[in-house]
Amino acid sequence: RALAENRRFKALQESKDQALMVERQSRTEFLPKAGTSYGYTRLDEARQFRSDFLPGEPITISSRDNYQWRGTLTQPIFTGFALLSAYELSKLGVDLAELQIATGRLDLILAAKEAYFKVLIADKGVEVAEKAVASLSANRDVADNFYQVGIIPINDLLKAEVELANAEQKLVQARNAAALARASFNNVLARPLSAPVDVKDILYHRPDEGSFSGYYQLALDNRPEIKGMDVSLRRAEQEKRLVASAYYPEVVLSYDYIKEGDSPAVSGSPFHEANRWEITAGLSWTFWEWGRTVHSVSENRVRVRQAEESERQLRELIALRVKESYLNLRESEENVPVALSSIEQAEENHRMSVERYKEQVTTNTEVLDAQTLLSQAKDNYYGALYRYNVALSQLRVAMGLLD
Repeated sequence: RALAENRRFKALQESKDQALMVERQSRTEFLPKAGTSYGYTRLDEARQFRSDFLPGEPITISSRDNYQWRGTLTQPIFTGFALLSAYELSKLGVDLAELQIATGRLDLILAAKEAYFKVLIADKGVEVAEKAVASLSANRDVADNFYQVGIIPINDLLKAEVELANAEQKLVQARNAAALARASFNNVLARPLSAPVDVKDILYHRPDEGSFSGYYQLALDNRPEIKGMDVSLRRAEQEKRLVASAYYPEVVLSYDYIKEGDSPAVSGSPFHEANRWEITAGLSWTFWEWGRTVHSVSENRVRVRQAEESERQLRELIALRVKESYLNLRESEENVPVALSSIEQAEENHRMSVERYKEQVTTNTEVLDAQTLLSQAKDNYYGALYRYNVALSQLRVAMGLLD
């Protein structure tokens, strides 16, 4: 759902279409270009020719009104590899857009998983808070009964009521956190923020036996950023080649078809040919710009070296990301069974404290402390499960795995 509907990911996908249009634009630069022009020239007077060797009246050689239509076809022959380099850059732009989409897909997968687990952990928080309210409410009723028969002082009853009120406030906060988690989840999936969310509980622990070296190798093989750095290096090389094309001359072949006349119909006149054509092969070469091209090429050499350093830095960053996720996973794996064991101990402690209080061999304070410990133990257990599942998701995304 997120991959199909998320707004940010949809916008990212448009970048590929944009890159494809740029690639198609670059491809057209190899083809001939056609153009046309139409002009009118008015002379102050008709041009005349007079010669000392030809006596008599001067000869009129032009009209005052001159119309010309020209159709031009231009074909680049050699551009110092500029067109080829620009085309290669545009193709690499498509490759880079695809890799950016792949990276965005991984980021969105992780965001969807994290939002899902946040809903689950928020629901667990509501569950723990509800059970705490129920337990403290029962404890308040027991304390009230004891107070009514004069077994305990008013202070014990008041303490039970205060703890119940605090638990009810925490329940309100937990329900608000669950509603906010659902809104965030809906936002990732591009659903209405208030849309109902009913998710399957998958907060469980499944031990993982992989090693850091194996995970890191998978990351190097699968992460799109690694492939993207290769594309960036090739782009830097092509940009250097594009700038270096200024060292060479440019050769262009053009064909012109021309119609002239002394009327808008350009159908010829005594002074104009009705139609004619011209073919021109032209060479232009800017061979001196005070070292501008040399400096531009040197600048792009530096960019190539920067790209190489960036690739090495990226490998180190991916290694760090994999290591961090790996250590978080291992930490959570160790905490889950410990936290589960503490729940069993806290439940038994709470049960015994309640029974002891009913028999009046202990104080209400012990019961309240036992309830606090039990709630904390459950929070710790569900938190450890949440961190484990999130760390596992982060590790798989760090390795470039989509599942």
